[in-house]
Amino acid sequence: MELTHLYSTSKNGGCPELYETDRGTYVVQGTRITDPQALAALRKRGFPDHETAVEVPKGLLDFLKGGA
Repeated sequence: MELTHLYSTSKNGGCPELYETDRGTYVVQGTRITDPQALAALRKRGFPDHETAVEVPKGLLDFLKGGA
């Protein structure tokens, strides 16, 4: 998979980061969610153990809508 860096709201080169792939998808780099309440809510909706959820600021995804 090839990644093309699109955008970041980070001032120091860390996360969050947004990438586009050569497969017609996006990769979002963010802080892994470890909060038990949030993970329980995700699992209630069918979130499998082999997946990872990340938290990113709204501004990162606003970039996709042309807002940043």
